[in-house]
Amino acid sequence: MGNLKLDIGEKVEYNGKNCIIAKTVDLNEICIEEVDRNIFRTVNISALNPPTDYEPERQLQSLNDKEWIVATKRFEIIKSVINTKTNRQLIDSIAKKNNVSRSSIYRWLKKYNSYQTVSSLAPTKKNHSKSRLNPEVDKIIYDSIQNVYLNKSKHSINQLCRATEETCNKNNFISPHKSTIIRRLKSLSEEEVLRSRYGKKKADEKFLPIIGHFPGANYPLSIVQVDHTIVDVILVDEINRMPSQRPNLTIAIDVFSRMIVGFYLSFDPPGELGTGICIVNSIMRKEDWLMKFGVEGTWPCWGIMNTIHVDNAKEFRGKMLRKATQNYGMKLEFRPVKNPKYGGHVERVIGTIAKEVHDLPGTTFSNIFERGDYNSMKEATMTLNEFEKWLLEFIINIYHVREHKSIEMSPLQKYKEGIMGSDINKPLTGLPPVVINEKRLRYDFMPYVERTIQEYGVLINRVLYYNNVLKKYIHARADTSKNKKKQLFIFRTDPRDISKIYFYDPVIEDYFEIPYRDSSYPPISKWEFNKVVRYLKKIQEKNIDSNKIFSTYQKMKDIENQSKKSTKKRRLEIIRNNSVSNIKSKSTESSCIIEDISEDTFNPNAEPFKNIDYE
Repeated sequence: MGNLKLDIGEKVEYNGKNCIIAKTVDLNEICIEEVDRNIFRTVNISALNPPTDYEPERQLQSLNDKEWIVATKRFEIIKSVINTKTNRQLIDSIAKKNNVSRSSIYRWLKKYNSYQTVSSLAPTKKNHSKSRLNPEVDKIIYDSIQNVYLNKSKHSINQLCRATEETCNKNNFISPHKSTIIRRLKSLSEEEVLRSRYGKKKADEKFLPIIGHFPGANYPLSIVQVDHTIVDVILVDEINRMPSQRPNLTIAIDVFSRMIVGFYLSFDPPGELGTGICIVNSIMRKEDWLMKFGVEGTWPCWGIMNTIHVDNAKEFRGKMLRKATQNYGMKLEFRPVKNPKYGGHVERVIGTIAKEVHDLPGTTFSNIFERGDYNSMKEATMTLNEFEKWLLEFIINIYHVREHKSIEMSPLQKYKEGIMGSDINKPLTGLPPVVINEKRLRYDFMPYVERTIQEYGVLINRVLYYNNVLKKYIHARADTSKNKKKQLFIFRTDPRDISKIYFYDPVIEDYFEIPYRDSSYPPISKWEFNKVVRYLKKIQEKNIDSNKIFSTYQKMKDIENQSKKSTKKRRLEIIRNNSVSNIKSKSTESSCIIEDISEDTFNPNAEPFKNIDYE
């Protein structure tokens, strides 16, 4: 039988390009070198083809009767010289006797010696995958893909098609159809697209092999990896159930067992807050969380982890996270630079969740080719809370209990073995301590600022806050000396609601809630607040203070609410109109039936108003 040889140095073809095998990466992947451009790529073996000059063997089951007759006839012609030394005189006599060319005899012998099957001598089918375009147009498509699509500008497919069309028109060629260009894009390797459009880091994260054992992950909660992702699904709002946006997910995984120990789901952009809440959710017990969403199952993960492993994103390098982890005896460790494979465990979990999400209504899929004509906005049905419940169900009752290939058992079983031991292995840690003061823990992992306390209270981002608990610290200094600087106090902030901040009293050693000084101000998120400030700056407003910011916010909110009411009213009008049309059509049908009844019948058991529809 014919084989595609995968030895180092063998010639292969990849995406129509001649390549040479450089090295074997693993059982499924090969590193190849493009002959013309000296570019190295790591590709799946299934993406490789025989070299251009290779003629594939015809399989027996693919031959029709006519082709089989041709194959057997050719075999009979060369049978006498198979596995024997031949000379030109002998070949010429066979060719003359059978009225074929000498080169045909040599070609059939070569094929049979390679495959050792009669079917290999059947006529080779034409390769219709070769491009039938004008070679010049073919080159224009190739150049456009390289210069327009495969670069950091991330131009769309429509822009690529327009650029191709412009170049073809300029050179007096007929422009190819859009579907032709899209087929070319589909033939590109995902690694090549990621590397060209998003950089080496993104490509390596997905295609570089993950190290088999993460150093130091020798017991449960020894190392927990944390990362963010935008989930591939459109959610609807809780009130009007209109399409909203894609949520952000921050997730934490125990590397030893592959158990998901916690997550945080929101529409807020990734940042210190989301990271902090995810870590807190990972540390705390989960019974209240599961009860809130009515999820049945067990999630026996809690306790302070030894090391938190994160990438080098800005939100992981803030002073809050550094101090909080240090305070609770946790080591904050960053991935080695240019070594994204060290975050492969959490990346793989994110990929597993993404595959499941692609079956949900409103999914955006991972790319435009998968999405096709699917209207994600129109099909969206789940709210944020409904999706969080779905995610909890998947994690607890599916992911945690099914076998994980890397550890050859389920994550839950591996975690239990590490904590409790098994018939073969002794326990590695025992049950971890439970953090009792959840309120304190949550405050400690919230973003904070340091401020002095004045007679008017405390000023943070143009907004004043005050509570009587601050009174004794007004103009407080670092010590009793008048020459010393004023004392700085810690105020925790929640970007989701800036209507209150949390003051840490250094004497009592506890937190107190501090509201707006002006109680007429509405609750607002940090992102809404900054949006209003940007708007006021854009219209060149001067002396931007809290009064102007909140009054502008209220006006914008009123306009938004009015537009929602108008939209809802119009939607109800359409529904009512459709209902009226249906009632009219039904009444017309009923009148036709009534005409056939000669007299009314009396029903003494009839209930008044029973058949009236109420809106």
